[in-house]
Amino acid sequence: MNSSALAWAVFGVTVAVALAVDIGVFHRKAKPVTAKSALIETVGWVGLSLLFAAWIYFSLGRQAGLEFLTGYLLEKSLSIDNILVFLLIFQALRVPGELQHRVLYSGVIGALVMRGLFVFAGVALLRHFQPVVFVFGGILLLAGARMLLPHAGEMRPERNWVMRILGRVLHVSDEFHGRHFWFREENRWRATPLLLALIAVEVMDVVFAVDSVPAVLAVTRDSFIAYSSNAFAILGLRAMYFALASLLPKLRFLDAGLAALLMFVGAKMILPERMQIPTGISLAIIAAIMLIAVGASLLRPKRDFSQER
Repeated sequence: MNSSALAWAVFGVTVAVALAVDIGVFHRKAKPVTAKSALIETVGWVGLSLLFAAWIYFSLGRQAGLEFLTGYLLEKSLSIDNILVFLLIFQALRVPGELQHRVLYSGVIGALVMRGLFVFAGVALLRHFQPVVFVFGGILLLAGARMLLPHAGEMRPERNWVMRILGRVLHVSDEFHGRHFWFREENRWRATPLLLALIAVEVMDVVFAVDSVPAVLAVTRDSFIAYSSNAFAILGLRAMYFALASLLPKLRFLDAGLAALLMFVGAKMILPERMQIPTGISLAIIAAIMLIAVGASLLRPKRDFSQER
């Protein structure tokens, strides 16, 4: 399907207004985001995404609506991994709670641009070189298998050689200067740890895009549906981070669920045309995988050995 200019216009206006309200009304001042307010914002972003899905359903048709919902749920599920990494980055760089939203907001803007480039490049590749579908499918299968390996999710941003080099090149200060990424000291510009956190967030989003973009292209080859579902999942990521950051590390079967998700989508991508799984069934399978992973984690949570000593 070819989405019309009107669809892109509605999407652009919706995103612009939502961001303006978010940053201009709810986050005008730097202050810690409480779990309660983050949960309310998360519900708001999900509600807006569902309203947009309904608009697509009635404007572009049932298939487009199902593809958007499937892509959105898929990207929302995969973005949980982003939240865990963001948490590690903020802990490693000791970013205060009142400044974390500043980093995530700037990171989201960069992510929207990068995801757009990845989506349009991926769609163009699939149109002009169909065998690349096996490459994308293989990436997803390998990513899923990698997540099942012991200690695969461990990350120490403060020990990363790239971050250490950037710290020296940018003359990063040990202290924060409000919401600023840069400050002037003794006639030269120095970066704050906030800039280092932003760079780390942007780099990790590029890494995650290598998995998430092929995943959404297994659901739809329409640039508009693929990008808009990605964008709405990313836009709600900041609120979801503050709402769930303390809970997610306790979900012991989360990595297994995300691995199953990636391998299912990878297998779906490389299946022959005659064996393709309908979008509605894919949506149900993706939802079932995440519900089982979260439900099993709540029934058998990780033990906190620190409290037993």
